[in-house]
Amino acid sequence: MMDGGDVSQDNTRKAAGAERGHIVIRDMSVIFGEGPDQFIAVDRVSVDIAAGEFLCIVGPSGCGKSTVMNAIAGFEFPTEGSVTLDGAPIEGPGADRGMVFQQPTLFPWKNVRANVAHGPRMHGRSDAEANSIADGLLEMVGLSAFAESRPQTLSGGMQQRTAIARALANTPSVLLMDEPFGALDAQTRLMMQESLLQIWSEVRPTVVFVTHDIDEAIFLADRIVVMSASPGRIIREITVDLSRPRAAEMTLDASFVALKRQCMDLIRTESLRAFEQQTRGASRD
Repeated sequence: MMDGGDVSQDNTRKAAGAERGHIVIRDMSVIFGEGPDQFIAVDRVSVDIAAGEFLCIVGPSGCGKSTVMNAIAGFEFPTEGSVTLDGAPIEGPGADRGMVFQQPTLFPWKNVRANVAHGPRMHGRSDAEANSIADGLLEMVGLSAFAESRPQTLSGGMQQRTAIARALANTPSVLLMDEPFGALDAQTRLMMQESLLQIWSEVRPTVVFVTHDIDEAIFLADRIVVMSASPGRIIREITVDLSRPRAAEMTLDASFVALKRQCMDLIRTESLRAFEQQTRGASRD
């Protein structure tokens, strides 16, 4: 259990999360290259993501899912249109957005506690404060017993839980997750999904989650954004009207299966279109 100070800090985090984290993307296009090498990665994308919402983005490979996420993170900038967070233009990376990638990218020379405490230390917290924040988050993700361990001694799922804790250490209003469970085996992946939902329910950041896995998107999300084949456009927004908390057995429900069929039909159509585009391009070459 957390002590009184950690509970107070957690309550503050919840309150902040309820007020911060509103993302608005308006008519955003992202174009790479120039002249004949110009490539439209994302074309006129608009989406309004409410504070505290869990949004999943799905679509065929190369549809611009990660480009949208990178624009929210501040790693890429719109060629046209805008991206704002709580009304302010996103002009680069910031502590108000935590990022979790497919690979944990932890510091191998630091133990688990030091990895999680790194962000708060970089933002001026004392060692004692940073370690206290880390210990509270490690308890939340079930890794207190491994605080002194090096990342390379942990399983893949434990490393990703460490990465999630590290992403939350600066109390971000937005958690960006780019296929964070893609490299995990099926059983570990399901456990991580359930663990993530528990963490999200406690901390309540806005989550933008990119995945190729339709079951994962439906299981996690409040809403799913389906993107087209290149150039990436939003072709459908699907509200996931399933009760919370969610358990693995829910994937067998008729309502879950109906949502899965709807998503699969959309993505199959776009994947076929992408394949045809690639085939035509190869034949011209």
